[in-house]
Amino acid sequence: MTFASLGLSPALAHACAEAGFMAPSPIQVEAIPPLLRGQDLLGLAPTGSGKTAAFVLPLLQRLLASHPGGYRKVRVLVLVPTRELAAQVGDVFLRLAPASDRPLKVAVLHGGVSVNPQMLRLRSGADIVVATPGRLLDLLDRNAVRLDAVQVLVLDEADRLLDLGFAAERERVLGVLPGRRQNVLFSATFPPDVEDLAGALLHDAVRVEAETQVEAAPDIEQRTIAVDAARRTELLRHLVQQGGWRRVLVFVATRHATEHVARKLAGRGVPAAPLHGELSQSQRTGVLRDFREGGLDVLVTTDLAARGIDVPGLPVVVNYDLPRSPDDYVHRIGRTARAGARGTAVSFVSAASEAHMRLIEKRQGVRLAREQVAGFEPVEVEPPAPPDAGVGGIKGRRPSKKDKLRAAAAKAQGNGG
Repeated sequence: MTFASLGLSPALAHACAEAGFMAPSPIQVEAIPPLLRGQDLLGLAPTGSGKTAAFVLPLLQRLLASHPGGYRKVRVLVLVPTRELAAQVGDVFLRLAPASDRPLKVAVLHGGVSVNPQMLRLRSGADIVVATPGRLLDLLDRNAVRLDAVQVLVLDEADRLLDLGFAAERERVLGVLPGRRQNVLFSATFPPDVEDLAGALLHDAVRVEAETQVEAAPDIEQRTIAVDAARRTELLRHLVQQGGWRRVLVFVATRHATEHVARKLAGRGVPAAPLHGELSQSQRTGVLRDFREGGLDVLVTTDLAARGIDVPGLPVVVNYDLPRSPDDYVHRIGRTARAGARGTAVSFVSAASEAHMRLIEKRQGVRLAREQVAGFEPVEVEPPAPPDAGVGGIKGRRPSKKDKLRAAAAKAQGNGG
């Protein structure tokens, strides 16, 4: 199978070869032909499977085939949930766009940086906009961008964008788009409630599914280590130093924890830094650059980095805190073992988090043996289940903001609202 055989032009096939894409991946084989035909599409594919190029390539071909002169109107809008993913998708468009007399203009719009340079870039219009919803709405309010000519809407990491946390922003954006357009949704996971929302957005859609997470699992060695919560940082340092680990991505639950764990590791001789949403964009970019280039052994982050962070050859992911959602577990461990490589995902399991780990295992259809590391054997015992177990958040703790939004929406529906 070749890119040309999928219907891509010689110029795009050549651009793929220049980018090092020797043959289309399974998701590209499934997605490119229907996207070239203009069909709505729901794509389910794990991270690292080539799903970005799966929609970038056919959209580039369609844009280049009808490239009008004069002022550029936005014809393709790609919405993403994070700044980092916006930058990465924009880079793929630029890297795969063939050279032409009038190159396509890509505008990448996200927060964390001054809005003024983005407004200046939009003065002459753009063919493609890749944006986070909040910054896009800011620029719409400033009359810096118009979306009345959009022909294709792409939601990348669509399960996040269809979540209630993005509902108000998403609906505002949808309200200014033309009613007739192609809709494209891609994600690694689609929980049933999110898939229902996706179905309402799509029309006569093609569903493509390639290399599901279960099939990709053999490339990821999943380990669970039993340890008391208070000794996790010490165990992490031990594993990094004893195992000679380099470039370890560590997920924690809160911004405060990123700072605390990174500071403790650095104080014990492990080059580490935090990454969280309250850092400026220049700080986030600098930390990621240091991590990718080997200046840091450990990057401690929230779920900010569970999606849209591509670190080639990342060997190890550690769940210092378990993710609240089993679907987020899939996205977290998907940061390693990308593009056919192998990787390791380690989860720390305390007595208090054992029940939640069992739920994650159940959702993923796996059962992992609990390891113990000499010198770090746990002494805590699993607490009894609370009387209202199973009510509220997945972890059985105080409801999150997302849980409260879901409850409010359910109540409104129950009242006829």
